Amino acid sequence: MDYTHIITLEPGKRSGKPCIRGLRITVYDVLSYLAAGMSIDDILSDFPSLTREDILACLSYVADRERHTLLLRP
Repeated sequence: MDYTHIITLEPGKRSGKPCIRGLRITVYDVLSYLAAGMSIDDILSDFPSLTREDILACLSYVADRERHTLLLRP
């Protein structure tokens, strides 16, 4: 999924953390809700400004970052 039009980085917003479409909802927020057991439908119900595509973009963004993570071993 191409998340580049959904995930935004703005230095003055939420300390420059990746946000969804310029909203004040961060990728971290969405992942935290999912990790706490909320379903996608629960999140969409609590945050009507979000879409299913927004949530999938968060997952794609993090998967892409993980793929580029280097492990440094002593």
